[in-house]
Amino acid sequence: MSQYDWRELERSAQQPQWIRTDQQLAERVEYWRTLPLVALDTEFQRVDTFYPIPGLIQLADDQCCYLIDPLTVKDFAPFKALLEDTAVVKVLHASTEDLELFYNSYGARPQPLFDTQVAAAFVGWGSSMGLRRMLEQELAVELDKEATTSDWLQRPLTDAQEHYAALDVAYLAEIVQRQQAKLAELGRTEWVAQECEALLDTVLDNDPDGVEYYKRFSQMYRKNPKQIAALRDLSAWREIVSRRDDEPRNWVLRNQALLQLIDRWPQNKGQLGRLPEMRNRSLRIYGDQIMAILANAQRSAVDRPPEPIPQPLHMYWAPHMKAVKAAVRQQAEAWDLPPEVLLRKKELEALIRSADSEGNYTLPADMTPWRREVVGPLLLKALAALETK
Repeated sequence: MSQYDWRELERSAQQPQWIRTDQQLAERVEYWRTLPLVALDTEFQRVDTFYPIPGLIQLADDQCCYLIDPLTVKDFAPFKALLEDTAVVKVLHASTEDLELFYNSYGARPQPLFDTQVAAAFVGWGSSMGLRRMLEQELAVELDKEATTSDWLQRPLTDAQEHYAALDVAYLAEIVQRQQAKLAELGRTEWVAQECEALLDTVLDNDPDGVEYYKRFSQMYRKNPKQIAALRDLSAWREIVSRRDDEPRNWVLRNQALLQLIDRWPQNKGQLGRLPEMRNRSLRIYGDQIMAILANAQRSAVDRPPEPIPQPLHMYWAPHMKAVKAAVRQQAEAWDLPPEVLLRKKELEALIRSADSEGNYTLPADMTPWRREVVGPLLLKALAALETK
């Protein structure tokens, strides 16, 4: 790792090397796959599409910063091979959107992944730390903000845009070395590895037809089966159309309009058009389809009874939530960690919902192994103490 000199990479970022052809990319990938790690970032546009449009891929190795042009490179098979090469660590910062782009555009997930934002929380630097603040704190480097809202699909990019983009990867190798040393000292290396592995799982499309999407509308849990069936079918239809036509969900049907449809249940297109949240475009293009789904809702509820929407936790569980949060907060302070690192909100709710009639609780199945092993007993102990009072 000693060959990664962030000051040399910082200088390289002033004139990053462009990769614009399939041959250039294949040649560089051959070298990159001999390295212990590469730093990655992406720039994209997602204004009028469902999927992000790649505008630029930044990569830093041990010598130089590169700008890979997805508008001119056609064969990304070598790059996909690099992403999936488990011998090369892929370092990213706040990687969620980058992971989505890599998966949707190139069918790959970068493995193994090291996310410096995730690691920052485990080494005591702070939770959800932005790259700008991290560099100021650790390297006394200040990044320029001017190009943050650039159109990354335009060509040519300005020198300032190129420099800005390259700097996003120039420092990551140094950051990861510092973080890995601290993680090893604290005995948390495996914790971060598991967290990054869990991040990779979030990009997998487990509901491509959108049949589970309706459960996100928790405020609708009191609706009757016919209404819930309509909500399920409308949100699933919207998901399919958005993906098929590569349009934002709100272009097809806004969430507010979707909920108004269930509450007001228009009987014809005239009434549909009078809904305050119904856009003219949605009415014109999709009005007949929307009305057909509503008309079929009763049959759909009978033929395919919808699963209920999980309702918000009752106030009865407030003391249980409070007890668990207090135990987590106390342990987090002892370990100098943000409480949300030890237990996430969705895991807390799943834990409380797992209570059986005898007051026994089950740890959520999707907890990472380290959290289940290290934090799990603490949570169960806090709840057991409450039950015995």
